Amino acid sequence: MYEIDSHMDPHLLGVAWMIGHWEGTGNGRLKGEEDHGFSLTIDFTENGGNYLHYIMQFFDVDDQGNPSESLGVETGFWRPGPTGDIEVVIAHPEGVAEIYYGKIDGAKIELTTDAVVRTTTAQVEVTGGHRLYGNVESDLMFTYDRGTTTTDVEPHLWARLIRTS
Repeated sequence: MYEIDSHMDPHLLGVAWMIGHWEGTGNGRLKGEEDHGFSLTIDFTENGGNYLHYIMQFFDVDDQGNPSESLGVETGFWRPGPTGDIEVVIAHPEGVAEIYYGKIDGAKIELTTDAVVRTTTAQVEVTGGHRLYGNVESDLMFTYDRGTTTTDVEPHLWARLIRTS
């Protein structure tokens, strides 16, 4: 369980339950392909500011279910507001940056893209997304629905993680 620092910025109280290192497994889906299992880690850290730093890393799994080859990473900043609103900025090394707006509703955070920017060499032409994060039985549940230039927004990733620190 995470203990809230008495010096934490008050804007972070609605997302304080997310702070820490999370590990878990999930599934992903690409149009026309079977679901693919993966492992992932998510880190939310606080450094005294009014935001959380976020990094999520995905890994393929070997025959024993252990993480092996890196499948991807994303990083960004979660900026909760004073009235339960939240802004999230996420960047991917594949040449995509996303800006999300959403609401914090207790232990549930729902986000929808406001803007997506792609480099000319972006590996995936992402056009939008919807994310849901929730605290379920002390685990972090995560879903990411993604749209591209060839698909509407549809289920892309979903996972369940446990806090390990």
